[in-house]
Amino acid sequence: MTLPPSIKKAALEHAKQEAPKESCGLVAVVKGRRRYFPCTNLAETPDEHFVLDSAEYAETEDSGEIIAVVHSHPVTNHAPSPADRVACENSGLPWYVVNPNTELWGYCEPEGFELPYVGREFVHGLVDCYSLCRDWYKREWGLDLHNYERRDQWWEHGENMYLDNFMKEGFHEIPIGELERGDAVLMQLSSPVPNHAAIYLGEQLVLHHIQGRLSSRDVYGGYYLKNTAKALRHESRQGLRPAA
Repeated sequence: MTLPPSIKKAALEHAKQEAPKESCGLVAVVKGRRRYFPCTNLAETPDEHFVLDSAEYAETEDSGEIIAVVHSHPVTNHAPSPADRVACENSGLPWYVVNPNTELWGYCEPEGFELPYVGREFVHGLVDCYSLCRDWYKREWGLDLHNYERRDQWWEHGENMYLDNFMKEGFHEIPIGELERGDAVLMQLSSPVPNHAAIYLGEQLVLHHIQGRLSSRDVYGGYYLKNTAKALRHESRQGLRPAA
């Protein structure tokens, strides 16, 4: 799908107004015509990524059929980032990216893109430790975990999101000393509640994604073992035994 010049002009003007923050907006069909709807970037670091306002999304949806997402890359080039491609897949819509400095455009659409487990760049709420767990359980075991909204620093606001939601997804606590491949490990990293999730791979290795780092496989011991709060196993696995 090619955007008409009027849409590109409106989105580009919006991008220049918001720079150095990333702009974001939606393209919708209203009474047979495509229109650009500028939206508010709610990200705590809007110069690095964007978060659409769900209320503005709903308002746009009430106006017409949403057919595309548009956002800007004021610092990097116009090519969709890996995180953009993941979000594009999640949205089920084509995505357009514009650089307000070069006025060049990038494009991606849902086509089954999958990030590798290792080497992912961290974007909280989109490409983070929970999304890595979701991807692993889906690809390896065929389990579909819900994609809960995760606002920045949720663990500082009275929420116990990881423990509550893993339990809702059919996980149960097991003794840490009985970890097997595919068990979830919840850690408390400078937090009052578990705020980091990892997959135990066996042979003292975990797969995880810490904020500010690339996702990785690491030896499970020392700092990670010391800060482990819970070990969980999905109810579909054999030999489930409750923790003492």
